[in-house]
Amino acid sequence: MKIQELEKKLVEMEIPLNAYSLKGGLPNEAFCIGKQGSNWEVYYSERVEKVSKKEFQSEDEACEFFHEWMRKIFKKQ
Repeated sequence: MKIQELEKKLVEMEIPLNAYSLKGGLPNEAFCIGKQGSNWEVYYSERVEKVSKKEFQSEDEACEFFHEWMRKIFKKQ
C-alpha cells in the first residue's frame, strides 16, 4: 500500500482529517506517518514529541501498520 491508497482508505473509514498527518512532522495530538531518511516512521505526535514511534524500511509496511492502527484506534471494520 502507498500513501495515496492509505489516504483513500482513511477517508472511506471516515477518520477525522485533523486526527492524522500523512506528511510526518509534529502536529499537536495527531497520528503521523512520514519518510525520515531512508526509513518510514509511524508515531503519535504529542507536545512536539514522537510517541509510540515505529520505524519501517518500506512505505508498504508503514502504510499497512498505520491503516491497522487507525482501524483499531477508531474501531472501524
